[in-house]
Amino acid sequence: MKKVFALLCALCLLSSLVACGGTGGSGGDKSTYTVGVCQLAQHVALDAATQGFQDALNDLLPDRVKIEVQNASGEANNCSTIINGFVSDGVDLIMANATPALTAAASATDKIPILGTSITAYGVALDLEDYNGTVGGNISGTSDLADLEKQAQMVKDWFPEAKTVGLLYCSSEANSLYQVEEMTRHLTALGYACQPFTFTDSNDVTSVAQAACDACDVIYIPTDNTAATNAEAIANVVLPAGVPVAAGEEGICASCGVCTLSISYYDLGYTTGEMAAKVLTGEADISQMAIQYTDATPKYNAANCEALHITPVDGYEAIKG
Repeated sequence: MKKVFALLCALCLLSSLVACGGTGGSGGDKSTYTVGVCQLAQHVALDAATQGFQDALNDLLPDRVKIEVQNASGEANNCSTIINGFVSDGVDLIMANATPALTAAASATDKIPILGTSITAYGVALDLEDYNGTVGGNISGTSDLADLEKQAQMVKDWFPEAKTVGLLYCSSEANSLYQVEEMTRHLTALGYACQPFTFTDSNDVTSVAQAACDACDVIYIPTDNTAATNAEAIANVVLPAGVPVAAGEEGICASCGVCTLSISYYDLGYTTGEMAAKVLTGEADISQMAIQYTDATPKYNAANCEALHITPVDGYEAIKG
C-alpha cells in the first residue's frame, strides 16, 4: 500500500509539473504560438495584406509564431471549413482576410481571438447595431475603407463633364453595397446621376460590365473582392468601350481603372500583425482594441490613361508595375 501511495503521489506531482511547465496557456505566458490565416481569394490586395501580416509577426516575434495560411479560392463556404479546422486545432489566433472569412470566424468561435483585415465596414459585416469603432468580445482588426466622400470628389476631379456614373459591384458582398450606397449619396450631391450594376460571379461580370459601359459615362468599382479577382475580364470590356473606371483600390485600378484613392494593403496587413503580436503576448485586450485604419494615396494607371486619352490629374502618382 505504501508503494501504491508513493506512486500516486509521484503521478500527482508529475501532473502538476506538466500543468505548470511547457509553453503554458493563453495570456502572454507562451513561448510559441500558432496562428491560422483564412484568405478569401487570391488577388493582389489580399495577397499583400497576408504578406504584411506575416512579416509583422516574424519581425516582432521572430521564431515564435507558426503561421498557417489557407486560401478559400473565392468561395465563402470554404472559409467556414478552413476556420472550423483552425478552431479544432486550437490555434492561438485567427486572422480573417476579407469579410466572408471574418463572418465565418465570428460564427465559429467566441473564445479564440479574431483579427480581420481587408474589411470595409465592421458594423455592416457583423450586423452590429451599436457599432462605435470597437467590436468588442474576441474580435478586432483593420479596415480598408478609404474616405468615400473624397473618392466621390476624385470622380468629379477626373470627370467633371460626365453625367452618369455606373456603380459596378458583386451583389453578394455586403461591404460593396455599403460603399455603393454611400458613393451614390456623395455623387448625387455632386450632380451626377448614378446607376447600380450588380453581378453575381465571374459568369456574368463581363455582360454586366458591358451593360454599364452602354449606359454610363464613367464606372466606379468599390473595394470588391469578386471585382478584384475578375479585374482583367472587366478591363477587356471597359477599355475597348472607351469607358473610364475609377476604382476603390489600387489592384483593381492597375488592371481596369484609371484613378484611385487606395490604401496600401501590405501596410494594412502589417498593422494587423502588430495588433496580433500584442494580443498573443497579452500586451493588449482584443475586446478593447479599436478598429485601425490607414491613409489612402491618390494614384493613376498611366497605360489606361494613355489608351483612353485621359490627362492625369495633378497630385496623383503613377501606379508602379
